[in-house]
Amino acid sequence: MTAQITVGGPELIQERRLVTDIPGPRSREILERKAAAVARSVGHTLPIIADAAGGGTLVDVDGNSFIDLGSGIAVTSVGNSNPRVVNAVREQLDRFTHTAFTVVPYESYIAVAEKLNEITPGDFTKRTALFNSGSEAVENAVKVARRATGRQAIVAFEHSFHGRTNLAMALTAKSAPYKQGFGPFAPEIYRVPGSYPYRDGGLTGPEAARQTIEQIENELGAESVAGIIIEPIQGEGGFIVPAEGFLSTLKEWTDRNGIVFIADEIQSGFARTGKWFAVDHEGVAPDLITMAKGIAGGLPLSALTGRAELMDAAQVGGLGGTYSGNPIACAAALAAMEAYEEDGLLDRAQQIGTILTRRFTDLQEADPRIGQVRGRGAMFAIELVDPETLNPDPALTTRVVKHAHENGVILLACGTYGNVIRFLPPLSIEDQLLEEGIGVVVEGLALS
Repeated sequence: MTAQITVGGPELIQERRLVTDIPGPRSREILERKAAAVARSVGHTLPIIADAAGGGTLVDVDGNSFIDLGSGIAVTSVGNSNPRVVNAVREQLDRFTHTAFTVVPYESYIAVAEKLNEITPGDFTKRTALFNSGSEAVENAVKVARRATGRQAIVAFEHSFHGRTNLAMALTAKSAPYKQGFGPFAPEIYRVPGSYPYRDGGLTGPEAARQTIEQIENELGAESVAGIIIEPIQGEGGFIVPAEGFLSTLKEWTDRNGIVFIADEIQSGFARTGKWFAVDHEGVAPDLITMAKGIAGGLPLSALTGRAELMDAAQVGGLGGTYSGNPIACAAALAAMEAYEEDGLLDRAQQIGTILTRRFTDLQEADPRIGQVRGRGAMFAIELVDPETLNPDPALTTRVVKHAHENGVILLACGTYGNVIRFLPPLSIEDQLLEEGIGVVVEGLALS
């Protein structure tokens, strides 16, 4: 059953349709301009230029219509050009575009904070601060944890990704392309293993957590740790879902030792997993939670929400920024959160997850190159391996993704080893489009 779905405009085609080679002539022309004008280090995944998007499709400047299984890396979860978001933004544009909240406040920022305090896990008094990007939310979470505890050490995890600013890069595990040549990085950052059920020898969640805790205590001492930061489902690292009990065991330990538990929900938040946040699946209430991506339907906004005593620990003026919580982005966020609630998108994420799980679990039985099928809701992945050794197979992954792009499907890879295909469709996608997009991926596997 498909939930009621709205798309970005009545004329937008909701089908896969290729009318030129990929890339088409107009896309090639504009990409030549990109090469001449944009820094080479700003890459792109598909060799096309977007013209319109909505529902479950993206149309390029040559008129090709692609099935969108990426959502701008989980940003347009409510659908691109969602009518609720578009209308809210237009209304705000007619009123004012900026005042700087730290100069002249406005109600929409406060309303976003109130809503986030309500929907984030934890039955305690909360406070929220808004920023522009996921990296900013992460950096401010570290600032809050250090200020509140008077400690300095921050613990991150193998396979993690937390952003591309200096401190966020220090927290991020993978070097290329995110960190290579950009050091030195911020100090007092330490990395430990997490829970990777497919590759950690079948450890239970509590067993993996106890290994993590033992390493922290032996190498740092709990009394020196300000906070740990963890993605409840690791995103760029490969959509790794920790074994049940891993997060809760870590949280019990941090509580006992006065350590701030920071959940990075930048990719996994806002209905993506079938609940508001991925930690909700394990009943864990983080002390601080970072959010971005799906928060505002494509407009730049991020947030840090947490226990009031932590968030209020910094001095006045210690958190903020010129554009932080821009009024247009706040209007979009309020509309997006309304869409998640009113348009049944949490349930829709679960429906999408059911379809993806069924298709790839069935395929896995016939294709041992699919080492693991994993994820929650509409945050789903398959890990591709050499069936003899179970070693990662990034070359196969690249071939499958390339086939998808050439045949009208936007598809993304991820993983520390580059061997994971991730599925992040907009929650507004129709079942028929989703099934067709999966079919193209299955075809790419068969031909590879």
